[in-house]
Amino acid sequence: MAEPIQRIEPTEPMLHVRFEGVSRQMPLSALHLAPDASEAEVLAALANYFDVAVGRFAPYVVERHENGNITVRPEAVFG
Repeated sequence: MAEPIQRIEPTEPMLHVRFEGVSRQMPLSALHLAPDASEAEVLAALANYFDVAVGRFAPYVVERHENGNITVRPEAVFG
């Protein structure tokens, strides 16, 4: 019988992003970001990573988590 898959917890803060319908996860260090990077720095780093204008991230929300992770996602629209 196969061994169960174990979840490996990252040892450094991660950035989770939902962009153009695809979710990605990467260490903050891969984007040369510190956990206390400003929202503008986070969005600029993502624009550089995806090779798009930073304005593409204007409607995105940056959420910070207690564990140091950052989530960047499209702003939720209700109604």
